[in-house]
Amino acid sequence: MSYRAPVQDMLFVMKELAGIDAVAALPGNEDAGYDTAAAVLEECAKLNEGVIAPLNIDGDRNPSSFAGGVVTTTPGFKEAFRQYAEGGWQGLHHPTEFGGQGLPKLIHSACVEMANGANVSFALCPLLTDGAIEALLTAGSDAQKALFIPRLIDGRWTGTMNLTEPQAGSDLSMVRTRAEPQPDGTYKLFGTKIFITYGEHDMAENIVHLVLARVVGAPEGVKGISLFIVPKFMVDAEGRLGARNDVHCVSIEHKMGIKASPTAVLQFGDHGGAVGQLIGQENRGLEYMFVMMNAARYGVGMQGIGVAERAYQKAVQYARDRVQSRPVDGSLPAAAAIIHHPDVRRMLMTMRALTEGCRAMALVAAAAYDASHAHPDASVRKQNQSFYEFLVPLIKGYSTEMSLDVASLGVQVHGGMGYIEETGAAQYLRDAKILTIYEGTTAIQANDLVGRKTSRDGGAVARAIAGQMEATEQALVARGSEACKAMRLRLAAGRQALLDVVDFVCDQSRASPNAVYAGSVPYLMLAGNVVAGWQMARALIVAEEQLAAGHDADFMRAKIVTARFYADHVLSKAPGLRDSIVVGADSVTAMPLDAF
Repeated sequence: MSYRAPVQDMLFVMKELAGIDAVAALPGNEDAGYDTAAAVLEECAKLNEGVIAPLNIDGDRNPSSFAGGVVTTTPGFKEAFRQYAEGGWQGLHHPTEFGGQGLPKLIHSACVEMANGANVSFALCPLLTDGAIEALLTAGSDAQKALFIPRLIDGRWTGTMNLTEPQAGSDLSMVRTRAEPQPDGTYKLFGTKIFITYGEHDMAENIVHLVLARVVGAPEGVKGISLFIVPKFMVDAEGRLGARNDVHCVSIEHKMGIKASPTAVLQFGDHGGAVGQLIGQENRGLEYMFVMMNAARYGVGMQGIGVAERAYQKAVQYARDRVQSRPVDGSLPAAAAIIHHPDVRRMLMTMRALTEGCRAMALVAAAAYDASHAHPDASVRKQNQSFYEFLVPLIKGYSTEMSLDVASLGVQVHGGMGYIEETGAAQYLRDAKILTIYEGTTAIQANDLVGRKTSRDGGAVARAIAGQMEATEQALVARGSEACKAMRLRLAAGRQALLDVVDFVCDQSRASPNAVYAGSVPYLMLAGNVVAGWQMARALIVAEEQLAAGHDADFMRAKIVTARFYADHVLSKAPGLRDSIVVGADSVTAMPLDAF
């Protein structure tokens, strides 16, 4: 079964929950309303369904290869990337002055989901290039922007993010790659970088590496890290390619999933030093890199949603086709397609509800990002920025953990055939696992949620979001349907559970940090569950209104049923998560270390 982009659901969320009309009213977005979004998503769906998705299975079975310092991508990838670039998709949301289309993040995010639903290995290359562009827009000089960004946007060049090293892992304070200043204002870099996505490939004429390194004599720790542009091929001021720079791929990793995406080990400076340009100021590299990383973290959340959607679609098709056993209610006289069996339907509904909830949460966050950058009122910009920043660890952490659960359920729906590689269901599970790890593990996202996003402001943003949920609860009461009554009950309980944990985090962060951080991941899962559930509640209200008005009855009925299922089967878990955090945190650290 091939991938079908969920355009209808995306447009529903964009219009009814994320407020595409309000986004189009922002300065600079006047031509980016619903009609534009619909046209862009339809074209994006054609490319991903027809060109990129068919390469997904082959990329898993015939991954990128490495020989003699050269990486060769899966057959078809180079041609697909050329179509992707020529279609303008790399520059969709980047500034028009550099050759982009300047569309809002809201529209771009839906397209990112499609690319990852089609082929997550392929989509990683554009994702890292997006991050490189964001970093250059933030801290690059005018000359650097003019030289590098247009060529990254048009696909002639691609970008990478070179952070960690063999000894460092997630602790970037341990980065050792050194940068030596040169008389001409450049730097020579020496060191090893690992886990570099698309660090070497054959899909573009040049690769622009953004590299964290220490200038000789810089302070120890994170305060002494700088950021450099190190191109694979040297370039002159006009963008013409010159000699090969002293950065070389020495191997690529053999991985559990995303096999078509080459993950490189890069060696800098084995032949005299890799020439790099400083971005911004010395010793502020980590600050600049976090711009790139935050963009990537949101993008990884969209990867999770895309993989979950693909796994769901495959499971539904299999459940319709696979005939096994009579229905337990005797409604059919002979063996039936397994979609008739209640537990299979429970699994499919779980997959659907989780995916739709996370999609709604992510697209609503994208609209807040757009408002935080373009709204004319500074106070509104600040409010939306705080909302978006609170949601980023949820989108990255909760949505990727969700994708793992959904992909696992997809294998389960297939039964024994799901465990057989030929059916393809296992690929989604293997691909999804990395999403919970790279660009900051789930625990790193959870620590961010506890420290920067909750404790730092005394829970102010979290409580403000809970206040918006309470307004939705009142709207549910006003509707009065059985589905709305059930949703209101579960949302109210989830909101209270969230507030209880926020209180616990704020009260105990200093007094009992181990207890608080022992519950950090459950807190993230609780927050993600409730925020996504809030969006499903909002969707339920709209769907009932639209159904009563006679609009798109089949879609609206399905949305109502899915929202009700989310309330009964997903939101209902929130109080238990609260108890595990507030009551059970101490038991996590109670075991003596030598008893493990």
